[in-house]
Amino acid sequence: MELRQLRYFVTVVDEGGFTRAAARLHLAQPGVSAQIRQLERELGQPLLDRSHRSVTLTEAGRAVLPYARAALAAADAVRQTVDAYTGLLRGRVSLGLVSGATGHAFDIAAFLADFHDAHPALEIALTEDSSERMQSALLAGELDLALLGPTDEVPPPGLTFRTVLDVPLAAAVAPGDPLLAQADRATVPLAGLRDRPLICLPRGTGVRAALERACAQAGFRPRVAFEATAPAVLAQLATRGLGVAVLPAGEDGSAPDGPLRTLTLVDPGARARVALAWRATGPASPAARALLDSLCAVLPGPVPVTEPGGAGSGTAVPPVRARRA
Repeated sequence: MELRQLRYFVTVVDEGGFTRAAARLHLAQPGVSAQIRQLERELGQPLLDRSHRSVTLTEAGRAVLPYARAALAAADAVRQTVDAYTGLLRGRVSLGLVSGATGHAFDIAAFLADFHDAHPALEIALTEDSSERMQSALLAGELDLALLGPTDEVPPPGLTFRTVLDVPLAAAVAPGDPLLAQADRATVPLAGLRDRPLICLPRGTGVRAALERACAQAGFRPRVAFEATAPAVLAQLATRGLGVAVLPAGEDGSAPDGPLRTLTLVDPGARARVALAWRATGPASPAARALLDSLCAVLPGPVPVTEPGGAGSGTAVPPVRARRA
């Protein structure tokens, strides 16, 4: 029995089939299948049921799976322990990112390039998704870290947030829009959006959640006519006069002398936040902890806050100390 056979077996289970498992392992499918059949011959029992369209575990496979995972985790821990003595980081880190999370204030591509240069043996997986789904992925262990827009006022149980951006929501409109006549200097009451077609980020994002909370407080439901995941697209739709774009202040996507006019929403106001999020128990691997340290060193913002009653409740979570790359 070899560790690679156990890894192939676990990957097939996780991916739900040989084709996707082979792609994830960067191997040919016949080779993966042959190694698992060899493992089954050594154990004297089939681990996978191949009689259906999707591969499923046999009774023996279900019994073996937790031990296979434990063996792989132990082997990874051995490697991580040795790497810690040599200063080498290996493994894979998964980072989630909400579209438009940091705008022009933070160049995520440049940061990841520098981090990869410092740790070339480390694989970084970057995915974009909604904030709501990324919170679930963090809790499930599918993501190590995420830059997201919090959908609630406090972090959900089990997560820690470090706020890195906190700005008011603004309405972006084309010149001549009736909303400009209601404006007091650079602000406009939220009630001015009542019955107006709005252009906003989709549900599951922090901006959308903040808008809906504020509108509920003002006594009406927002009438969202268009949705898009990129602030620049929202701005383009507003420029065409298709509605009022609701965006974080300063994120209208246009030049200072561009066509859109932005008005900060007040009475009540609403704020858009971006937070660096991770599990309250801390990242599981040294690689993920190193990425967290590096992000905390370059991102602005106050110390993290944790959900009431969870780790760090009642006190600020100490800021993560940056390490030298």
